[in-house]
Amino acid sequence: MAHTLGLTQPNSTDPHKISFTAKEIDVKEWKGDILVVGVTEKDLTKDESSKFQNPILNKLDAYLSGILVQVSSEEDFVGKPGQSIVLRLPGLGSKRIGLIGLGQSVSSPVAFHSLGEAVATVSKASQSSSVAVVLASPESVSDESKLSSASAIASGIVLGLFEDSRYKSESKKPSLKSVDIIGFGTGTELEKKLKYAEDVSYGVIFGRELTNSPANVLTPAVLAEEAAKLASTYSDVFTANILNEEQCKELKMGSYLAVAAASANPPHFIHLVYKPSSGSVKTKLALVGKGLTFDSGGYNIKTGPGCLIELMKFDMGGSAAVLGAAKAIGEIKPPGVEVHFIVAACENMISGTGMRPGDVITASNGKTIEVNNTDAEGRLTLADALVYACNQGVDKIVDLATLTGACVIALGPSMAGIYTPSDELAKEVIAASEKSGEKLWRMPLEESYWEMMKSGVADMVNTGGRGGGSITAALFLKQFVSEKVQWMHIDMAGPVWNEKKKSGTGFGVATLVEWVQNNSSS
Repeated sequence: MAHTLGLTQPNSTDPHKISFTAKEIDVKEWKGDILVVGVTEKDLTKDESSKFQNPILNKLDAYLSGILVQVSSEEDFVGKPGQSIVLRLPGLGSKRIGLIGLGQSVSSPVAFHSLGEAVATVSKASQSSSVAVVLASPESVSDESKLSSASAIASGIVLGLFEDSRYKSESKKPSLKSVDIIGFGTGTELEKKLKYAEDVSYGVIFGRELTNSPANVLTPAVLAEEAAKLASTYSDVFTANILNEEQCKELKMGSYLAVAAASANPPHFIHLVYKPSSGSVKTKLALVGKGLTFDSGGYNIKTGPGCLIELMKFDMGGSAAVLGAAKAIGEIKPPGVEVHFIVAACENMISGTGMRPGDVITASNGKTIEVNNTDAEGRLTLADALVYACNQGVDKIVDLATLTGACVIALGPSMAGIYTPSDELAKEVIAASEKSGEKLWRMPLEESYWEMMKSGVADMVNTGGRGGGSITAALFLKQFVSEKVQWMHIDMAGPVWNEKKKSGTGFGVATLVEWVQNNSSS
């Protein structure tokens, strides 16, 4: 039985569902709580008689007797990103009108996602249940990008409304129930894309909830339970295999089990398999997520300012991305692709049974590791998880991990580093990230740095010093991947957490789902 503390149980919450509809109507005719207009700085240009040159703004302003021009001038609203005005006005079908600044132009998925988040903010503030979103210059969105732009807005709204109140004694539910997206077209293709955006967003929310859950609640056993629940929810396409400690011993997972050895909470090795309910499979993929539900550092305990030991519940952010993606894929059901979701879940604690600095451990592929730092434990768990993934006969593997502080130093808090010997796989995943709006940067796999990882008594050590720490970590993982398999490592230690919101981000879910979709036969 898992060891639990503090009598804490999360409040059960159902995800807040919103109905999205694509419409092509005159904005004056729309009826509801708030009509939100996205405006660029150029849209607010006025002619000699101080009227908006933009046709949509001019039409609304004329209908409202010049109030929009007046208020935008008095409140110095110039359309910069983050600026907004909300007015309650009689005369229109909508009770309120909101203007949201988009900056000089709006074109990328990130910009449309930000617009959606801003819509969520103004709808919360006005307690609106029905919202319409339109651009002042809808013609600025090309026909090819209308689908992705509308879905980015929908995603921004769903994620912008999300507040994790499971551990608060009081919480308030959002009031927003319906959103009409105007001016981006209509039809089944757009409706499918909006549904896809919703499915991915609820996967991201699931990832955020897992990351936010404290380690006294989300033990390795509970993480495994959550994975098993996913498999039973989508039992038409998913199967689950949860391995216990004895089964992991039979598979000779000495590297993973050494990390787990100090904890009162036993390890659980999670393996979910997605197979489409019909049709043949052309590609087999594996998504491997680091699953340290808490990381004390072990005997190399995390100490001093900046060690972030109080946030080490997020050290399972890689597994949150993998399971969040599993949830979305269970909804989307892409054809022609088989996906293995793999997590070696455990805690890195301190006790008389724990691994010590200097210990030599043996991974499941027979390679030996001298542990020169017990706080470089994530790579030890991933080593056996990667060997296991290769043994499933997959073509491509992407692993995600909050692996190194070095990557945060290199790339900051909002970008993940990617490492792969495969240019083809790099192109695939970067293309997926450009659609999802998540920021990735390809880093070098500098083979000469492997010299730093040589051991006097074993095949390798588990850390190679301060310089190039995220590169040597990736080179370590590479030792456990078959050369026949295309492999990428994503170090997401920076973007796993939003310090301003004090919340997990669900980073990685959207890119993984997009990548799986691109490898499917749909």
